[in-house]
Amino acid sequence: MSSSGGGRPDPFAEGRTAGLRPEGRRRGAQPPSEELGWDEFEKVDMRVGVVVRAEPFPEARKPAYKLWIDLGPLGERRSSAQITDHYTAEALLGRQVVCVVNFAPKRIGPFVSEVLVLGAYTNGREVVLLRPDREVEVGSRIG
Repeated sequence: MSSSGGGRPDPFAEGRTAGLRPEGRRRGAQPPSEELGWDEFEKVDMRVGVVVRAEPFPEARKPAYKLWIDLGPLGERRSSAQITDHYTAEALLGRQVVCVVNFAPKRIGPFVSEVLVLGAYTNGREVVLLRPDREVEVGSRIG
């Protein structure tokens, strides 16, 4: 390894493989669900939108909100999101979110969900929404 100053080894000298186990994972890390090729990843169209309307979805089997999301040049799209553990409907208004916009629409009871709002699972079931760490133009593509 090369030195990063101060006589200490540079952990990035060997690229992202430094410190990885021979099978390519850190100790205790879970393997990904399934490996995708770059061409498959490029087919997923993820965009930044802003929540313009949010209301409870009492017809859903699990607690959820109905969301209306402005995606700029793509227009307004709807989504059902099981995010009631961490958010109120009022707190969602004006919030930027990251959405997959090119899934086929999915009927959830009387509501048609047109985009998938992305979040990270905590405690195995609760969802924390993903968003840019700075405000960006609505409709911006994620890459």
